[in-house]
Parts: sequence; structure tokens; C-alpha cells
Amino acid sequence: MSKIAAIREKIAPKVSGIDEQSPDRLWLLAAILANDPKVATAQAAVVTAEARAKAERHIVAPTLTLTGEYANDPSTSSPWLIGGAVDLPLDMGGRRGARLRAADLDVAIARYDFAETIWSERMVARRALIDQFIAKQRITVDQELLELRDRQLAVAERRVKAGAASNVDTEVVRLTRDAAARDLALAQSQLAQSGEALAAILGVPATALADKGWTWADFDTPVAPPTGATNADARTGAITARADVLKALADYDRADAAYRGEIAKQFPALTISPGYTWERGLVKLPLSVGMALPPLDLNRHAIASASKARDEAGKRLEEVVAAASNSIDAALVEQGQAMSLLREIEKHDLPAATAAAKRADYRLQSGDIDRAEWASEQTALLEARRREIDALARTQAAQAALEDAMRKPLEGPETLMTVSALEVVR
Repeated sequence: MSKIAAIREKIAPKVSGIDEQSPDRLWLLAAILANDPKVATAQAAVVTAEARAKAERHIVAPTLTLTGEYANDPSTSSPWLIGGAVDLPLDMGGRRGARLRAADLDVAIARYDFAETIWSERMVARRALIDQFIAKQRITVDQELLELRDRQLAVAERRVKAGAASNVDTEVVRLTRDAAARDLALAQSQLAQSGEALAAILGVPATALADKGWTWADFDTPVAPPTGATNADARTGAITARADVLKALADYDRADAAYRGEIAKQFPALTISPGYTWERGLVKLPLSVGMALPPLDLNRHAIASASKARDEAGKRLEEVVAAASNSIDAALVEQGQAMSLLREIEKHDLPAATAAAKRADYRLQSGDIDRAEWASEQTALLEARRREIDALARTQAAQAALEDAMRKPLEGPETLMTVSALEVVR
């Protein structure tokens, strides 16, 4: 079993087996966890932060001081004085607590960054996959539309040669045909760019994904998420669980730890120094206590600066929470509008255009209309299909924005995950 398949099995063991040639979004998430360079870098940052936090808990290294003295004193039994002392800083109290708390918060922040990296890469991949599905549909329609425009141009040119139309009419048709060609080229470019984006996330060449036939059930028929997934309680839970909000909260706690550490520096830092001295035949065991005194202002300036930094972190936390709430509101509005537009096109525009195209087929067979009029009706149908694809693209983009705001999958195979992505890669 490949690494990707093994990860996919861990995060959703109840989902049916993996198909490497027709992978779904769950496979894509597993591939991100296995191969994405940004995810690997964020994971390494967590390991580094954990190692630093562990190192902060080690006992502060003592300082050894050796002394020697020679005195040319005939009255003493030995001219030498030899001694030493060990300085042992008393790492305790508020200073140590603030330092260890800051180290633990650094670990938490690294983990939140890790979670945010996984999510952001997943969203980039999701949007690239949307672009790929939409581009394929646009290419199909644009190719048909370009063929019809070519027919219309050929008919217009024959009319000009027959003297039944002017060059101006032909140029209008030619401009329309060129616009259709540009639309087709744009869709092909979008398809290539989406493939390159997916390849970059997975850390593989674009050619490695060329034979992948991505699976996305119900892509063409998106549905709104259930009300329970976006009600007030769900939104509150989503905001409080977002990694960027939790990171902002950890940043505030870290600023608070720094503030408390500055307060602790108002008190002297103690050092005990036991020693040993051999003084010209006499053994002495001195013991001294050292104190690193606070600044003359009793560290008030540093405390004030740390307090301002904590206030700033608090404002930043409020900003992040407000942005998260606003993003959910905006995503819900856009999702509703996009879904309504798609349903309107599917219910009215497309059926009307389809019916008109069928009537044109019948009238052409009956000889009531010529090829030019028939092509015009077929073009109207293809234009309606392009509007439907554009509405579908907007709807899928809105669904992605809502998931991004809620920071959780709202539909698809990822909703069947039984283990979080963080637990799999840790």
C-alpha cells in the first residue's frame, strides 16, 4: 500500500477503497498530507518548537569559578591559596513560570500554524479541482460554439461572394467567431493552470497527474449545506475552533506571559554560591548569596511596554474573531445568491433555450428556416449552457468560501473522516 493510500485508510477507514486513477477529494487530502512541501515544513516547525520547550525545562547551567593565589610570606606553612565556587542561579518563581509558559505557547502556536497550513493547502487544492472540472465543461461547450461560429462565418462569406450581404456583416460574424476562439483558449489555459496548481501542492510534475480522472460526485448538482451545519451554534463552534483564532488567542496568552515575566523582574534574581578554599593549610567552606537587582525604575518601563503589547494582542484577537464571523456571513450570502442564480438558469433559461433549439431542428428539417437561422438558435442554447457553467462555477466557489469560513468540510467524502488530519501526520 502506498503512503497516500495508507493515510487515506487512517483518516476514513469506513470509506470504500482508493482508486489511484480516479481519485476523490479524500485521496487528494491524503496526498497533501503525504507530499505537500509546505505541510512538511509546518510539521518540522512543530517538532522544533517542542524541542525548544523541552530544553527550557532543563536546569540552568551553573558557573564554576576557580581561584589561586601565591603569597611570599615566610610565616605561613604554605605560600598558596587555592579555591573554587559554584554559582547556582535559583531558576524559580515568576521568571521561570513565564518562560516555560511562553515556550509551551510557542508549541501551541506552531501547531495552529500547522493546522492552518493543512487547511489552506486543502482549500487551494479544492479550488484548483473546481477550476479543472469547470474548465473541462467550458472546453466542451466552447468547442461546439466555435464550430457553429465557423459555420456562420462560412455562410456569411458565401453571401458576400453572392452579393447578398456586405463585408460589414461578415466582419461582425468574424469578431464573434474570434471571441469564441479566445474563450476556448482561455478555458484550455485554465485547465492547464489548475493541473499545475495541483501538481505544485502535491510536489510532483504536472505530467504525473495527466492520467488522473478526478472523481467528484454531484459536482454538477451542488446543494446547500443542512441548516444545522450553519446555524448560530455551529457558527460559534466554528469560530472558536478555527486555527487562526486559536493562534491569536495563544499570541495574547504569550503576550500576557511576557507581561508577567516583566513583573517578576521587579524582584531580585538570586544566586547561591557554595565554595571551597584551601588557604595556606587552612580549609574554608564559604557560602555567598548573590542578587541581580532590578533596574532603578523597578522595571516599570519594561512592564508598561509589555502591557501595551498585551493590549495590542487583545485587539488583534478581536479583529481575527470579527473577520472570521464576517467571512461566514459573507459566504452564506454569496452561497445563497449563487445557488439561486444556478437554479434560475436550470429552471428557466436552459429549458427555454433547449426547447427553441429543438424547434429549430424541426423547422430546418421542414425547410421553414435556413442554416443561418438554425445556427443562431443552436448558438443561443450553447450560450445558455455557458451561463449555466458560469453559475455552477460561482456556486462551487461560494461553497468553497463557506467551507473556508467554517473551517470544515460541509459535503463530500471528507465529512466521513473519523480522525483529524493532524493526528495522522503527527
